[in-house]
Amino acid sequence: MNKPPTEGLNPLPDAPRVSSAKDQALDLRACTNQLREAITANLHKFEAKTASPQAASALRRAAVALTVTEVGPGADLSGIPQPTQWSSQPGLILTRRSSKLRNHPGQWALPGGRLDADESPLEAALREMHEEVGVDLEQAAVIGTLDDFVTRSGYIMTPVVIWGGRSLQTHHNPDEVASVHRIPLAEFVRSDAPMLSETNTSDAPILRMPVGDDHIAAPTAAILYQFREVCLCNRSTRVAHFEQPEFAWR
Repeated sequence: MNKPPTEGLNPLPDAPRVSSAKDQALDLRACTNQLREAITANLHKFEAKTASPQAASALRRAAVALTVTEVGPGADLSGIPQPTQWSSQPGLILTRRSSKLRNHPGQWALPGGRLDADESPLEAALREMHEEVGVDLEQAAVIGTLDDFVTRSGYIMTPVVIWGGRSLQTHHNPDEVASVHRIPLAEFVRSDAPMLSETNTSDAPILRMPVGDDHIAAPTAAILYQFREVCLCNRSTRVAHFEQPEFAWR
């Protein structure tokens, strides 16, 4: 995978720096009950913002799953060391969208999609985990939600934080998902994350999150950044103001 261009990208100036996982109050070396309890406590102290009634009536609803589980076989991504055996290090499940899809083929994504009729964001996130990556989890695995995020493509995305736990196996649907990547949580607290770039379409900067030698753009990156800030760093950081690159507007 090619290394992403760095020209014009700068670390977010107002965000406290975290040079490594060991600098965190949370222990990011293993997927333990203590980690689950800490993430749960941090998220439950956070007051998630929901979309306004006007936006909710005008836009389509979707949900994405931020599922914490063991890195296991590794991220399978340039710039992230591949473990020689099953790794108990905690990570998040991300995907690269199938090239067969009409919208956003090949892009980074969290498992997720549009809500079915009479379906809640929590139910949709769990369903999409099953349909996209073959993981069946009960509602008891849901920890909570982050802020609704309004996308340029006309969706209100509700990020649902889920505890996948240990030894989670995935079996992706090739019609929707090209590949599954277990990104270590330590990647999201890198000292060069997040990155900002100016755009001539808005006064707000585009936010990106580096992963290995690649990077992810908003809206997915904005949701990952808020997950880091709220769940890992216990900071009530908002991300709705960040811009999205034009390829994500479609």
